[in-house]
Amino acid sequence: MLQPLELHDEKMNTKPEKNAEPPESSEAVDELFADLETNQDIQGSADSIPVVEPMGEVEQLKAQLAEAEKRTLLAQADLENFRRRTRRDTQDQLKYASVPLMNELLEVIDNLDRAIAAHESDAPGEGLLEGVKLVAQQIATILENKGCKKIEAIGQPFDPNLHQAVQMQPSNEYDANTVMQELRTGFQLHDRVIRPSQVFVSTGPEA
Repeated sequence: MLQPLELHDEKMNTKPEKNAEPPESSEAVDELFADLETNQDIQGSADSIPVVEPMGEVEQLKAQLAEAEKRTLLAQADLENFRRRTRRDTQDQLKYASVPLMNELLEVIDNLDRAIAAHESDAPGEGLLEGVKLVAQQIATILENKGCKKIEAIGQPFDPNLHQAVQMQPSNEYDANTVMQELRTGFQLHDRVIRPSQVFVSTGPEA
């Protein structure tokens, strides 16, 4: 006996298809749309951030050159100031280098003034002679302390580096080419002659 056609159709319809995928739930679909919206918001925020382009190589070189020029100008200014100070200090040292010597010579002048005053009050004048001798000795001491000393001349062999021959004449007392008389005393400062001695030089005994 044959079954009704409707029952046969229901069995055929309830048979699952091999390639059909189960439908997704509504919660999964909502999460998917939420992720898409979040990605769009992030993308929009990133697009709104201003992009800072790095400084070009030319601009960097220009900035370095300007900084180097600035340092050079400052160094030149410092060097010029140093030279100005050094030049001023050197000029002051040269200008006032003789202050210690002047102070010692002022004491000599004081003694000379005392000798003159003593002569005015003392008629014989012996006080003046002693005062002048004292002043002369004091001046010689000051010069020696400063490295300035007399050049020995009389009785010494003639030396053109130390002596200036004014005249040559025979002498029975001094050998030939020997200083026999001194007209002006010579001085040397340390090892340098600052004034040669003016002398007479002997030619030896008369023939």
